Amino acid sequence: MLINNLFSVKDKVVLVTGGSRGIGEMLASGYCENGAKVYISARSKDVVTETAKRISDSYDSECIGIECDISSIEGINRLCDEIKNKEDHLDILVNNAGAAWASPIEIFPEIGWDKVMDICVKSMFFLTQGLLPMLKNSATKEDPSRVINIGSIDGINNPEFKNFSYSAAKSAVHHMTKVLAAELVKKHINVNAIAPGPFPSKMLGSAVEFNYSELEQRNPRGRIGTAEDIAGLAIFLSSRAGAYTIGEVITCDGGLVASAGHDLS
Repeated sequence: MLINNLFSVKDKVVLVTGGSRGIGEMLASGYCENGAKVYISARSKDVVTETAKRISDSYDSECIGIECDISSIEGINRLCDEIKNKEDHLDILVNNAGAAWASPIEIFPEIGWDKVMDICVKSMFFLTQGLLPMLKNSATKEDPSRVINIGSIDGINNPEFKNFSYSAAKSAVHHMTKVLAAELVKKHINVNAIAPGPFPSKMLGSAVEFNYSELEQRNPRGRIGTAEDIAGLAIFLSSRAGAYTIGEVITCDGGLVASAGHDLS
C-alpha cells in the first residue's frame, strides 16, 4: 500500500466548475500538480483562459478553460456538450461553482434566492445528471468515478453574514449529496461533499474587505484555509484511499464547526 498509489490521481480526467479563482482554482491546481487532466469552467472567457494557462504552465500539465454560465439549463447543456466533444469519459466531477447574496432580512430580494439556488443547487444536480454517461464510462467496482460537491459550513452552522439563501442552498447541497450518493453508488459513482470554512476568495474577501486577520484570530487553528488543505481533501476523495467513503459531508474549516458554541473570542 504505497502512498503514491493510494493517493494517485494521475491521468484522471477532471472537471472543476467555478475553477478560475478561489477554492476552484486551488482544487484545479492540486489535481494538475498531481498529474490529472483538468477542465475548469467559469463565466468570464478571459479569466478562465488566463487561469488555465497559468495552472498549465506552473505544473507542466494540461488545464483547459471553458467559458460557460451554468446558472441556466442551456449553459449546463453547453458545458456537458463541450466535455463530451473533447473526452470519452469523465473520472471526477467537482461541483464548485457558487454564488452568494447578503442583505438584511427586511430587504432581501427574490433574485437573491433565484440566483443562489440556481447556481448552488440546481446546477449541481443537472450538471451531474447531464454528465452521468461520461462518469459511467470510466466507473468500475475497483475504481469508481467521483462527484465532489462543494458545500459550506454556513450550511451547518448559523452564518455570521446575512446570507439567508446561501446558507439554505449549501444545506441543500449537503443533503442532495447524500441522496445522490445512495442513488449512484451501485453505478460505481461515489458522491461526497466538502464543507469549507474560511478560505481566501473573492466571495469571502469582498465580505471582509479582503482583510482576513479577524477570521484568522477567531479560528481555532489560528488561520484561514490554504490550497493544500482543500486540495488534499479532494484528492483523498478522488483516489484509491477514498474509494470506500460515500455520502459524507466533510468539514474543512480549522475546527469551527467542532468548536461551535465555544467562546472563540
